Amino acid sequence: MPSAREINRRIKSVTNTQQITKAMKMVSSVRLRRAQDRALATAPYTEKIEGMLQRVCAASSGSNNPLLAAKSDSQKVCYIVVGADKGLAGAFNANINKAMAAAVKDLPRTSFVLFTVGRKPAEYLQHLHLTADRKWSGFSDKPQFTDAQAIAQEAAHAFVTGEVSAVKIIYTNFKSALAQEVTQVDLLPIAKPAEEHTRSQEAYLFAPEPEAVLHALLPQYLDMVVYNSLLQSAAGELGARMTAMTSATDNAGELIEKLTVHYNKVRQAGITNELTEIVSGANALQ
Repeated sequence: MPSAREINRRIKSVTNTQQITKAMKMVSSVRLRRAQDRALATAPYTEKIEGMLQRVCAASSGSNNPLLAAKSDSQKVCYIVVGADKGLAGAFNANINKAMAAAVKDLPRTSFVLFTVGRKPAEYLQHLHLTADRKWSGFSDKPQFTDAQAIAQEAAHAFVTGEVSAVKIIYTNFKSALAQEVTQVDLLPIAKPAEEHTRSQEAYLFAPEPEAVLHALLPQYLDMVVYNSLLQSAAGELGARMTAMTSATDNAGELIEKLTVHYNKVRQAGITNELTEIVSGANALQ
């Protein structure tokens, strides 16, 4: 049975850990609100640019734009996996890594290209005996638009040059601090609107020509889709970390209570033993 001193050391250790997890919970809570605000702020622009893209596609054939259709015989698929740089976020990293592993399972290495965002997906690839073809890190919980542009440009270059025939992005879609869903989206080629939808569109006058507008609009649309996935993943990471740290703080509190009860019992038993020895010694002297 551990002594009272050992139990007391354990209580102090758990208390220090609880203070750390409580501080991480508070920091994640504040940063989560900011991440949610950023994700919500981009939603109106994303919706507008999607609607504009549909109208421009309806007015233009768009057949000459390389982002709308694959022009190579390559069957390679590029997967962009958006994860986290840090741990202590519950099942967040495990879920995104599981989705990445499922996407490339049983596929020959020559049939896919891997782009990873965050250190955790790149590290997990070592367990699969794989390496990322391109990786970014250092901004998983605070992405900037320039980060999304760099990733989108790399993906578009691989698609336009014929290195890959399709680009898919795997990320965590934020729903709430308690719920995140791993989502896979087809990034390239960009899907054209359905014929029924294009017929229902109102007539618009474009200046310059619709083809020129489409040529300028498609890269911006691509940047926004990638940026939205980064923001969603950042909010999901912070939400998962806040939930995990809340649970850790509560568990530490319960453990401290149990250890305190145990400490009091051991201490009381020690006092009882000492009193028994004193009484026994006094009786022996009589």
